[in-house]
Amino acid sequence: MRSTREFKKLIMKEQLIVSVQSLINLSLKDIDCIKVLFKEKSVKKGEFFLADGQVCQHVGFILKGLMRYFINQDGEEKTYAFAQENNFVCNYESFLPQTPSTKIIQALEDCEILQISNADLQIFYKSISEGEKFGRLIIGLVFIDLLQDLSSFYTDTPEYRYEKFIKKHPDLQQRISQYHIASFVGVKPQSLSRIRKRISNQK
Repeated sequence: MRSTREFKKLIMKEQLIVSVQSLINLSLKDIDCIKVLFKEKSVKKGEFFLADGQVCQHVGFILKGLMRYFINQDGEEKTYAFAQENNFVCNYESFLPQTPSTKIIQALEDCEILQISNADLQIFYKSISEGEKFGRLIIGLVFIDLLQDLSSFYTDTPEYRYEKFIKKHPDLQQRISQYHIASFVGVKPQSLSRIRKRISNQK
């Protein structure tokens, strides 16, 4: 009979399998392989999944919790994206060429994740029937989306970024501090309050 811990691990990995199956077809052999290659990891609130200057060695899948992506520009933190449950997290700019990262990924809540190393991902690509297709899709979903978020930080107005945040993450306003939302929008917290008021008055 399985222990409670073993049962919990099975449930956690099923969450990942469902997400992968939304992108590619998986055989029973593929599923068994994925369950072996992805490892459990806890990241406490405030800890880093990826620190500044560190080489990104893993792709993570968030089972529970919330993370943010940010850059440190002249001593000021600029948040440009958030990742929550059922999202993959990675800085592919560092992960693919194995170079030091200028982007930082930090847990905003206690997080439970499943992660796969760069070396094991190569096994994944070779062992899973549609593994390489999955890799291409994930790069499209995560890497390109994050590049667009970062580009938006420099090209879009704060009001537009706030409206985009509400549309993209309607359930996150209660989970993210005003400080981090303001950082994402590109303003000080007091300016965020004025933006919210203007948008509210337009409705």
